Amino acid sequence: MAPEGSLARVAPAFRPVVTAARERLPRLFGPRLTSAYVYGSIPRGTARVGHSDLDLLITLATEPTDADRADARALDAALDAEFPEIDGSGTLVLGRGQVLSELERYDLGWFVACLCTPLAGEDLAALLPRYRPDTLLARETNGDLALLLPRWRDRLAATDGSETALRPLVRFMSRHLVRTGFTLVMPRWQGWTSDLREMAEVFAAYYPDRAEQLRTAALRGLDPRGDAALLRAYVDDLGPWLATEYARVHGVKTPRP
Repeated sequence: MAPEGSLARVAPAFRPVVTAARERLPRLFGPRLTSAYVYGSIPRGTARVGHSDLDLLITLATEPTDADRADARALDAALDAEFPEIDGSGTLVLGRGQVLSELERYDLGWFVACLCTPLAGEDLAALLPRYRPDTLLARETNGDLALLLPRWRDRLAATDGSETALRPLVRFMSRHLVRTGFTLVMPRWQGWTSDLREMAEVFAAYYPDRAEQLRTAALRGLDPRGDAALLRAYVDDLGPWLATEYARVHGVKTPRP
C-alpha cells in the first residue's frame, strides 16, 4: 500500500498553515522531536477551506508527557486562531518506540507509513514493512470496536444534548464507523481509500442490507449535525452489529496494556 498523501497535493490555501506547523514543531519540542507528519484531507488534496481541519502527528525520542500534550494543544489553538482556512487543528503526540513496536506494527505503524506525509525529521516508514490490505491489517486497525462502544455510550450520556455538544460526536463516530465498515471488507476489495463516500459504497457491495446506514454515516462524517437519535442508532444498532461481524470475519484486535 503506497502512501496516500503528498506535500505536492496541498492546495495553495493550506500551504501557509502547513509551513507554520513545520517551522514551529522543532522549536517547540527541540531535539526530542524525531518525526513530524501531516495527514488527512490536506495532504490528500481534498480539503475544503474553512471546513477541514489540520491533522498533525509527531513522534518524540522519549515517551510523551502531559506537558508535551499540553504544548501540542497550545500549538493547535494558536494555528486555529491564526489561520481561518482551517476548522481546528489536532496534534497526536507519540513516542518513537511505540510507533515502531511489534504491538503497533499493524496499527500505528501502518498509519504512519501509509496515511501520514512527512513534514520534518526521520521518516519512520523506512523502518516499517510494506503493508497489504489483508485480514491482519483489518483486525489490528479496527478490530476493537466492541471495546469502544461502552465509552461512546458514556460520552453520549454525558452530553447536554446541545448542537455544540453533539456535532463533534456525530463527526467522530460517523467517520469511525465508516472506516470500520470499509476495513471489514477491505481484504476482499484488495485496496485502500480514505474517501468516506467511496468507503461506504465499497461496503455496500458486500453488505447491501446495511448500505444505507453506512451511506448516512459517510454523509454525516462530512457534514455533521447534532443528531442524538443518529448517535443512539450508532451505539445501539450499527456499532454492535459491526463489532460482532468484525470479530466473526477478522477476529479481535490484540489487547493493549
